[in-house]
Amino acid sequence: MTRAVVALARRALRNTFRRPQFLAPLVAFPSLFLAVNVGGLHRTTTLPGFPAVHGFLDFQLAAAMTQSLLLGGVSSGIAIALEIEGGFFDRLVASPIPRVAIVLGRLAATATLACLQVVWFIAVGLIFGAHIAAGAPGVLVVILIGAVAGTGFGAIGVMLALRARNASTVQGIFPLVFVVLFVSSAFFPRDLLASPVDAIARYNPLSYIADGMRDPIISSISAAPVLEGLAAAGGVALVAIALSVAALRTRLREA
Repeated sequence: MTRAVVALARRALRNTFRRPQFLAPLVAFPSLFLAVNVGGLHRTTTLPGFPAVHGFLDFQLAAAMTQSLLLGGVSSGIAIALEIEGGFFDRLVASPIPRVAIVLGRLAATATLACLQVVWFIAVGLIFGAHIAAGAPGVLVVILIGAVAGTGFGAIGVMLALRARNASTVQGIFPLVFVVLFVSSAFFPRDLLASPVDAIARYNPLSYIADGMRDPIISSISAAPVLEGLAAAGGVALVAIALSVAALRTRLREA
């Protein structure tokens, strides 16, 4: 099982790095969005109720990371869907490996890529003057939450691909990803959001994931937001993995 998962994860990563059309959107689009937000909305840090930050870039880094991780989940789903369309998935099913390794291998690659995505935005932030208040331990916390969240988003993408079986349908969830992200506290503090977005954000797991990654950046590591972020990311991951495995079993029964 382990060897199959590692082999499939390595293959998935290799294919991702060989295809710029999969990799570039994960960092290019959120990076551009980050630049626009920081350049046009930096004065919002003076609003009453806005948390004390070194700069607006510090606050927005977690939003860019969350956005990138969500896009990584969509990309994972598209990759699986393309393998289904191209027949490679059927060859994997016919090979002598545990079937669940097909899902776990893809998710292992997604988790690895999620770590790299988080490191990218931390590096970009530091280059342009961001300040990681919690230092190296804070960076590790951000990477941990990002890896768990990225795994969950990837599992959602895999589940959708196994259900839809075509890349165009999976790609169609792209607008929905941004709707869910914008009704969270990823871009602005929850206390400054207008109704009914503030109420939606309170129950949106993306709010807790973004806040959990943001806390070590703008302040020292606080137990509550970090644990809430890990719990939200872990909850999404567990549910999504279970759904993706169930979708795999359904597809195998129908094959």
